[in-house]
Amino acid sequence: MKLNKSSLIKFIAVASVCFTVAFSGIAVTASNTNTVHAATSGSASSVIATGKQYLGVPYEFGAKSGITSAFDCSSFTQYVFKKNGISLPRTSRQQAKAGTYVSKSNLQAGDLIFSDTNRDGVINHVSIYMGDNKLLHTYSKNVGVTISTFKGSTWDKTYVTARRVL
Repeated sequence: MKLNKSSLIKFIAVASVCFTVAFSGIAVTASNTNTVHAATSGSASSVIATGKQYLGVPYEFGAKSGITSAFDCSSFTQYVFKKNGISLPRTSRQQAKAGTYVSKSNLQAGDLIFSDTNRDGVINHVSIYMGDNKLLHTYSKNVGVTISTFKGSTWDKTYVTARRVL
């Protein structure tokens, strides 16, 4: 196959993007030989910014997926991540199996933190780690979506695991 200079330049550009993407975890689809579309996952800062838009939205246990008039902890994380191109299962227990395990000592902004606040051996809460010892989550009709301190809190004392989905 013979390539002219223009085709060769396009080929090298596409190959370079594919190589870069292969080592960065970004999904790529080529719609034709001249166009490459990167389907990037949301960044931690955009996930957190999306979540902060809903500060004060009421908590409702079992809130329906996709609505923004009320959230429970897992519908909140599911919604916020979906807005940033990442699909999560509906419940905190299911979400605790998504992505990859991350240790408490290696938490990064955007990681999901899972707690067992009932202390019965079952995950029942999920929050988004914001960095700087802060969580973005919802847990009470009196509070709604809020930012809380992590270290020393109920969420820390009942911590079970964390997952990285970004």
